[in-house]
Amino acid sequence: MPRPSNGLAPGAGWVRVPASTSNLGSGFDCIGLALARYLTAEFVPGGTAGTTRLERQGTLRAIDRVGDHDDIFFRAFRKRLRTLGIAHPGGSVTIDSEIPVGRGLGSSAAAVVGGLALASVVAGEPVPREPAAVRAVLADALEWESHLDNVAPALMGGLVGVAHDGSGEPHAFRLPLAASIAFAYAAPGVELETTKARTALPRTVPFGDAVHNLGALAALTTALATGTAELVALGLADKLHVPYRLPLIPGAVEAFAAARSAGAWGVTISGAGSGVIALAAPDRAFDVADAMAAAFRTAVGPSGVVFFAVQPDLVGVTGGQGSRKSS
Repeated sequence: MPRPSNGLAPGAGWVRVPASTSNLGSGFDCIGLALARYLTAEFVPGGTAGTTRLERQGTLRAIDRVGDHDDIFFRAFRKRLRTLGIAHPGGSVTIDSEIPVGRGLGSSAAAVVGGLALASVVAGEPVPREPAAVRAVLADALEWESHLDNVAPALMGGLVGVAHDGSGEPHAFRLPLAASIAFAYAAPGVELETTKARTALPRTVPFGDAVHNLGALAALTTALATGTAELVALGLADKLHVPYRLPLIPGAVEAFAAARSAGAWGVTISGAGSGVIALAAPDRAFDVADAMAAAFRTAVGPSGVVFFAVQPDLVGVTGGQGSRKSS
């Protein structure tokens, strides 16, 4: 229940939220993995009551065209504060992100989780950790971000599954992840809007394709739990979204081939794209990322190409009261 507005004033606080990759091939809309690239945000109270300034840094400078009140981080932050009885805070919010925007790494989910979590922290509440708190954040996040397979790992860390019960309520749960798997990411210098990627999907799929994906999902979860290289390619062999989205990403076909040639166990689209993500042995991950980046440069030019090897984040959103520098 919302608290009555009682003149509560927020304190200083900070949060850190990981990036995420979703789908992982056959896990369409139900599997997500937190990755160690981060959005950080800090609130400092002060100034005029009712005036909260927003400053974007890092990759978020690319969206400075978005007004503060249209920013999903800011909207989630303000709404959560109102729920907690803090209607008109005065102060400043600084958001810094190293998560590429529009490249399939859950930048929107990180922003929504960051806004909701920062509001809780500055109001004196803990970072959402308990199952009931996680379910509440998942429900709140749906107002701005429908892809809970990104929201859930950003909240919880690690490999996460999302399922809905008979009434449509989402449930998120941890899945085992082998430490022997490394991840390589690359993206061309173009974004792919999620709405465009969704529009490319068919309204119905053949029954055989659905059955295929069920078997592939069984292989995927086993491969991720055990680190079995031979099962990775089976698990990434999707028929529900990858074939329809791949043509929207310039250079992706070439990047897939380059990843395999460099030693990747398998490769797929990261989220809705435009980035792609490969699974490999830890000693091959950077070479795989570099090979995919080279393929993108050859296909579409060098401008804006992003690539890196990346480890899973196993913690999820973190935060605390006061300044992050002193925490």
